[in-house]
Amino acid sequence: MEILNAINYFSAFLTLMYVLVVITFIVGWFKIKTYKKNAKQPEVVVSVIIAARNEEDKIAKTIDDILAQSYPKTLFELIVIDDHSTDCTAEIVKSYDGVKLIQLNENKALNSYKKMAIQTAIGQATGDLIVATDADCRMGTEWLITIVNYYETTGCKMISSPVAYFEEKSFFESAQTLEFAYLIGLGASTIGNKNPSTCNGANLAYEKKAFFEVGGFKGIDDLASGDDELLLHKMAAIYGDKIGFLKNREAVVYTHAKATLGEFIQQRKRWASKSTRYKEKSVIILGVSIWLFNLSIIVNALLSVFFPIALPFLIFQLVAKLLVEFVFLNNVMAFFKRKALLLWLPILNVLHVIYIVYIGIAGNSGKYNWKGRMVK
Repeated sequence: MEILNAINYFSAFLTLMYVLVVITFIVGWFKIKTYKKNAKQPEVVVSVIIAARNEEDKIAKTIDDILAQSYPKTLFELIVIDDHSTDCTAEIVKSYDGVKLIQLNENKALNSYKKMAIQTAIGQATGDLIVATDADCRMGTEWLITIVNYYETTGCKMISSPVAYFEEKSFFESAQTLEFAYLIGLGASTIGNKNPSTCNGANLAYEKKAFFEVGGFKGIDDLASGDDELLLHKMAAIYGDKIGFLKNREAVVYTHAKATLGEFIQQRKRWASKSTRYKEKSVIILGVSIWLFNLSIIVNALLSVFFPIALPFLIFQLVAKLLVEFVFLNNVMAFFKRKALLLWLPILNVLHVIYIVYIGIAGNSGKYNWKGRMVK
């Protein structure tokens, strides 16, 4: 019984710690004020880069959106790096005038083709500001000028901008939209708290000079994932107060959730694999504590079947988690104008516990499939 009490009280401690952590997310989110563009005419030359592999069904719409930007055509270029596509991706890119196509011809096997693609594009880019996005993203006409206006106004070396899922076709995809918004809000809040930990490469801008000053992807180029988050950590180590999150709806890029559970698991395993290379102890401690908190919920759920004394602790954990996450997500979803999805939060809150524990293990062990390749 003493062991059971110890487990219960430790789980209560983890719960209080998690609540405090999410409160810091809430504070960090509010620290970032909504950015309003000013009337300043842009001056910086921009290179928009897209690393693409087998995106024949989506890349044309992405290119169309970028070429339709209100940003002066003389001040930006679009570079698409074809990463050994086996479909018609390269042919589609070639059909556009003014779009620069680079085709990778790396013969030896790599673990991180995407980093190679991005580094190759940056090496040939003429712009001073690199804006990276993905080949399956959509954006409004003010996307690029909003990012540049923020850059020229703040002088940030790296800018993380919001990404959102849209056009959901099922409950599963809607659930991903809510969970993904949590991740975007989390990344924004850590930037707001001056301790950047995560961002998304589908909407990321940084100075070309700063990229080379931090050594580019050197030291992280053996890992398939991390072209965004691990680069952020390198940037933050040198330019700590020059990392910004652009809280403006015109800066949002939109992409699609995964249609199947298998695709979703592979994607999240890839994202979680980056944690093996974290150097900032505070980020590692944060991740481990959140994982332990979710594990404690599962342990209490199992214990409550046999020991009713564990049930109040389980209820306390679930209610505390639901309430604090609702407050955080209520503000994040208000920004994205998707508050209706919060109706699913009570159900997803429970499922998310299992997901976090599983991905925490699976993402840090073994390989995963990415774009038809097995990588790690």
